[in-house]
Amino acid sequence: MVENHQQGHRKRLRERLIKSGEEALADYELLEMALYWSHPRGDTKPIAKDLLIKFKNLANVFVASKDDLKKVKGVGDSTVAVLRLSYAIALRLAKAELMDRPLLMDSDQLIRYCRLRIKDPKIEQFHIFFLDKKHQFLSDEIHQIGTVDHATVYPREIIKKALEYGASKILMVHNHPSGDSTPSKADVDLTKHIAEIGEKLGIQVNDHLVLGSGSYTSMKAKELF
Repeated sequence: MVENHQQGHRKRLRERLIKSGEEALADYELLEMALYWSHPRGDTKPIAKDLLIKFKNLANVFVASKDDLKKVKGVGDSTVAVLRLSYAIALRLAKAELMDRPLLMDSDQLIRYCRLRIKDPKIEQFHIFFLDKKHQFLSDEIHQIGTVDHATVYPREIIKKALEYGASKILMVHNHPSGDSTPSKADVDLTKHIAEIGEKLGIQVNDHLVLGSGSYTSMKAKELF
């Protein structure tokens, strides 16, 4: 009887997803469905709810470390694999949205991708996008991963990479683990320095975005460099 109840519940969730879309399901229900692959039988709702309680939101669940995930009852290697797969798919979909179009036409898509790419918001990370003269996406990479309040950045290495990619423009993004997206004096000075080096070689700093908790600041819009 219990197994039949679970099968009926899973069927109803699938039907609601197909009929009404993902907006019709709560976060724990989406996570619950994702966990079906690692728990083909049984109730995945308690695991989904426990994961959300521990990690606060879906995004944090999908980027949490294996060791932290396995502290939640019912989470084993198969569940970790499912969560890693879900994260990889989300990241590639977000990246695909940026391809074959001027990168800055939709900043919401850019910010969504960056938040996915910067997996651990508690650690400062410096991300660079390399663009052609039409703002088309060429490549992107994490330049540095630092500590809770600092990531060492090497301006000449950034410009060297831009030359290797044949980029005309670069867009820089980094996060503030404090949650405050206000650029620091060091952020401004660094951006000006990179812009000065790039200008001599025909490479323009298009913008430098600082990500906070639920907000971001465009240093170009603030005319900080």
